Amino acid sequence: MKKRKVPLIACLMTGTAVAGIIVACTQEREEPLTASGIRYAADTEAYDLPRIQEAGELIAVTLSGPDTYYEYRGQAFGTQFVLAEAFARSVGARLRMETARDTAELLQRLERNDADLIALELPVERFRRKAYTFCGPFSDSTANGHPAPHSQWLVRSNAPLLSQALNEWFTPSLKARLTADTRRPTAESHGVRRQMRAPLQSQRQGIISPYDAHFIRHAASLGWDWRLMAAQCYQESGFDPQAVSWAGARGLMQIMPATAAHLGLAPTKINDPAQNIQAATRYLRELNRTFADIPRNDERISFVLAAYNGGAGHVRDAMMLARKAGKDETQWNEVAPFVRLLSQPKYYNDPVVKYGFLRGEETYTYVKSIRERWHYYRSRIRNTPAGSVPSPSKKSLRNGAYRSKVVRPGQRDTIGNSGQH
Repeated sequence: MKKRKVPLIACLMTGTAVAGIIVACTQEREEPLTASGIRYAADTEAYDLPRIQEAGELIAVTLSGPDTYYEYRGQAFGTQFVLAEAFARSVGARLRMETARDTAELLQRLERNDADLIALELPVERFRRKAYTFCGPFSDSTANGHPAPHSQWLVRSNAPLLSQALNEWFTPSLKARLTADTRRPTAESHGVRRQMRAPLQSQRQGIISPYDAHFIRHAASLGWDWRLMAAQCYQESGFDPQAVSWAGARGLMQIMPATAAHLGLAPTKINDPAQNIQAATRYLRELNRTFADIPRNDERISFVLAAYNGGAGHVRDAMMLARKAGKDETQWNEVAPFVRLLSQPKYYNDPVVKYGFLRGEETYTYVKSIRERWHYYRSRIRNTPAGSVPSPSKKSLRNGAYRSKVVRPGQRDTIGNSGQH
């Protein structure tokens, strides 16, 4: 949490023996208590919009949840996040979004000057206090045919310029426009736009996809079966290098833009099959190291896959919940139920959970589907003989198809079906 303190300057002392002495100290002066009994930090009265703009950072606090704020593959989502980020940009600041356990902690964080605003629409009548000002985004709705309480964001009452800026910036039409593009997944919108290929190109020839050469080459550096990487790729993109998800992930291995930047993969190369798979391998290698405390490699694979989909922090949260329940946090079958439960407030608000809400059912199904397809591939496609790592497949000049360079004894090169990209 950030602390905002300024040194106090003592008054000029006068007297016959002392002309004047200025004494600097770092004690905090006594401030009146707020309505909830929290004493303001020494300089909260001065921390208004100009100082936020000078610092270049706006701190908003909210609750974790699918309609407020959560992270998916390293990217932030949620209605309250989208609104807070847009407001921060409008005043020339970057946003730092933080979460609290409950509304009591939200108010304490605001009163202690650990946050500039509460980015959550709270009922005005219930939380009306002299210490707060309701401003900015609001909701007026109905419940069971009756008007619901007016709800709005909060700032400290001694930050009038911030509240004024929020009121001048916000309009219901702005909220509708911004939240329409949150890309929040629903039963209808969730998924990946892709041109699906067959999950198995040729059992007789031992070919899963046009990208087998890449999987064979890179899986070796992970200590993985290449057919496992192929199964993951099919789950991600259906072997379509132009696939794009609702969240903005792209390419064969569905790499998020922020992850691509972290891995050194240029935006112009994210759809290139060879570079996309290579970057994904680097990321899988990082995750494999992250879960090095899982002793059995076969178990670790499930944790790594879950982290690739939902994030390592969320997987660690599920492990902590499993440990709290007396389960073995190194066994995927004992952790997986808690991955699913991280979509429920009772669990993502548990004190041992650090990263909040997770679309847990998706992550659970992701791991299960990949392992089932891996088993399917192993039952039909032989593993590559040790030491025979083929050269990467290259794009053919004919119709944009990809020519496989995995050549086995008695087998000719084959052209994969390119689909429509």
